[in-house]
Amino acid sequence: MRTTEARRATAAARAVASSLGLAAEDATVLNDSNKLTLRLRPCDVLARVAPPTDRSAPFELRVAGALAAAGCPVAVPDPRVEPRAYERDGFTVTLWTYHEPVAPHGALAPADYADALHRLHAGSRGVHIPVPHFTERIAVARELVANRIETPALADGDRELLADTLESTARAIDVRAAPEQPLHGEPHPGNLLATVDGPLLIDLETVCRGPVEFDLAHAPEEVAAHYPGADASLLRECRLLVLAIITTWRHDRRDQLPDGRRLGEEWLTRIRTART
Repeated sequence: MRTTEARRATAAARAVASSLGLAAEDATVLNDSNKLTLRLRPCDVLARVAPPTDRSAPFELRVAGALAAAGCPVAVPDPRVEPRAYERDGFTVTLWTYHEPVAPHGALAPADYADALHRLHAGSRGVHIPVPHFTERIAVARELVANRIETPALADGDRELLADTLESTARAIDVRAAPEQPLHGEPHPGNLLATVDGPLLIDLETVCRGPVEFDLAHAPEEVAAHYPGADASLLRECRLLVLAIITTWRHDRRDQLPDGRRLGEEWLTRIRTART
């Protein structure tokens, strides 16, 4: 978020917490991207603050409750308050249990990473709530690539490369007709938290339905070796698809990921290499 918007978002989170009887004199920014993630103290609650255009909070709360009830290793709303989206000053605020990390992001052992994903997948098979299909993400990426106003920094050759990669990988995955089930959707290292209670998956607004290889494609490559039954060929297609999708996000003119444009150019190079 922009600085002025982030200040307002922080004030909104503190005000919501205080209105619910949680002391929130101090706020530390943990992550600032499409949402602002804060640690509020001394109540020690994690607040996620979304801008007015983001309406994913009710879905994320519903999914988190269902997955936790199924025994999945996921973050849950703070039990001291009602698990719902709170509106304040145009922002949507959700309050979650804060977990002190016991290791930095990306430091989790591959076997533990794979085990967390496998337990999520095993538990989520018994969860029956409507979630988007992973191909909806492909459709959004295709629209962005085709829209020169929304992705003005993409050169013509790069635009063609991304469009072709999205099309060919989606087709290759579809013809395999692999089993599908609920997925986290974006279980990259930043969304897997090492805690005293074990690894926990966070940021659940990305939950979707598809083959487990789509989730594995977001994890470091060595994780797949510890995941039972992964299809190596399908995983290769999913990795290239995910790379094309996230490269598209980085070229969206509204993207606010720090260093996002540099990453987008780096990933374009990786796609060209993979396609030659």
